[in-house]
Amino acid sequence: MDPRPISDDPNYRASGKLLDKVAIVTGGDSGIGKSVAICFAKEGADVVIVFLRKEEERDAFETQSIIEERYGRRCLPIRADLRLEQNCYNVVEQTIEYFGHLEILVLNQGVQFPQKSILDITEEQLDNTFRTNIYPHFFLTKAALPYLAPGSSIISTSSITAYRGTNLLVDYSATKGAIVSFTRSLSLQLFADYGIRVNAIAPGPFYTPLIVSSYDAEYVSHFGCETAVHKAGQPYQIAPSYVYLASDDSQFVSGVVLHINGGINTQT
Repeated sequence: MDPRPISDDPNYRASGKLLDKVAIVTGGDSGIGKSVAICFAKEGADVVIVFLRKEEERDAFETQSIIEERYGRRCLPIRADLRLEQNCYNVVEQTIEYFGHLEILVLNQGVQFPQKSILDITEEQLDNTFRTNIYPHFFLTKAALPYLAPGSSIISTSSITAYRGTNLLVDYSATKGAIVSFTRSLSLQLFADYGIRVNAIAPGPFYTPLIVSSYDAEYVSHFGCETAVHKAGQPYQIAPSYVYLASDDSQFVSGVVLHINGGINTQT
């Protein structure tokens, strides 16, 4: 990508909000997930970043390097296909084996395949989109739950498309709406009885590799123009909202979706 997304905010001043906690961040090799992983490390957390493809290894190792060399925290990159339930259990087991505990689960993995018509969405695409974007929320939560103590936090990445829709991403938007319902329903199960907070963030337009890989240069050049500042956000600008939901600052917050979208009215 040219220019590259800005993943790390040099002006961010940490205060140990996540000191010695362990977080799993799916899709943590790039985009929003990368910035979240870095910001968590700044706040004192050790991080597991999960990525899918062999070609994403370089990004994952770059993120690992920033976390370990720049901020002095440990980082465990894991390549795993989270569409398969057993792989999700393997990720959690590797996390516990490596770090010994787990407090934060960030469910951020996602794919999108723009189509101008629902008639062009094949069964294969539909299955891939749902199996990637929503199935791991169930699989990883089930795997992680035995290790999450009161005060732990589960955070999902939904999308502004769950509220406004988008004509090019009908299947993707449907999965992001499912994440909203997942968040609200799981919070009802876990917050009162187990003390585990379950929240989500609905990003608006952010400049990430997912956008550049999904659309042509003309579309990308106008991406984000509907925000109040007429441009897309940078990944580092959304990462502190994940810190808030992961830290004790949000100890009375559960079942909530935070809208970080540059001033776009989602009419929620």
